[in-house]
Amino acid sequence: MQTKLAAIGEEALAAIQAAGSAAELEKLRVKYLGRKGVFRDVMADLKSLPPEEKPKIGQAANRLKKEIAAAIDNVKKELQAGKGPAEPTVTFDPSLPGRRPNIGHRHPITQMIDRIKDIFGRMGFSVAYGPDVDYARNNFEALNIPPDHPSRDAFDTFYFDKDVVLRSQTSTVQIRVMENQPPPVRVIAPGKTYRPDTVDATHCFMFHQVEGLYVDEGVTMADLKAVLTMFAREFFYPDVTIRFRPHFFPFTEPSVEVDVSCAICGGKGCSVCSRKGWIEFGGAGMVDPNVFEGVGYDAEKYTGFAFGLGIDRLVMMKYGIDDIRRFFENDMRFLSQF
Repeated sequence: MQTKLAAIGEEALAAIQAAGSAAELEKLRVKYLGRKGVFRDVMADLKSLPPEEKPKIGQAANRLKKEIAAAIDNVKKELQAGKGPAEPTVTFDPSLPGRRPNIGHRHPITQMIDRIKDIFGRMGFSVAYGPDVDYARNNFEALNIPPDHPSRDAFDTFYFDKDVVLRSQTSTVQIRVMENQPPPVRVIAPGKTYRPDTVDATHCFMFHQVEGLYVDEGVTMADLKAVLTMFAREFFYPDVTIRFRPHFFPFTEPSVEVDVSCAICGGKGCSVCSRKGWIEFGGAGMVDPNVFEGVGYDAEKYTGFAFGLGIDRLVMMKYGIDDIRRFFENDMRFLSQF
């Protein structure tokens, strides 16, 4: 019986040392230590031994079981530590179709800015950029905004100090362009703007604008309407119409609010346009002569128009998005649609 135990131990320990994976070790454990394993037969053979030999053989069998169990644990630890043969964790099936990797894309706002630049670029407008942090002079005085105007209040503008602000409009770029370039000027200025608005479905403290400026001899309101009509028809749909409503802006005179016919109902009236058939598009007008005088342009010789469009609102109008906050929540379920 002792010879048999010695042979079992030699065979088991050799197989354990040669095992190359956790799965092989588990098979050996079941084979030798399982309920129906080799030691079950050994214990059954004890019944046929003389009474005086049973304790001695039983103790030897238990020692061997512990030795085999310890050997299995040691080899398992070595495999987990990377000392044994590498165990494949993934089975590669070359017959399966490949998995296309997820590739990022531009944010819908960025896509829209590129689209706007393309449309106005084909009408001869160049693109200009300026700093988000600018002088209050460029944001107010140079745009003919008087000291007592409500927009200069701290409730409507972010101030660093009395002379430096976070720009509340990209019109500051137009001032910088005119101060460094004589007429003719034909430029758009897209970018971020900032106002301390309460965040809701249609407002945010940071949003995007594109301002446009055209200065030359003989520029009229007819040119302004033609440019905005061509842009709207290219941006929305070919049959879109726009209208001007009288308004007031300090930096333009005359000034207008620009409406575009609702793309959903074609101007007939629906819930999107509040049954009016029109959706507010932006603000525009002829540049005030005081602005020209401030940048050194001859207001008697040159005229020009300016306009401002909310890029976030344009995206919402084009795609029927009802909440501006969706653009900034980083929800991939939403962003991946564009």
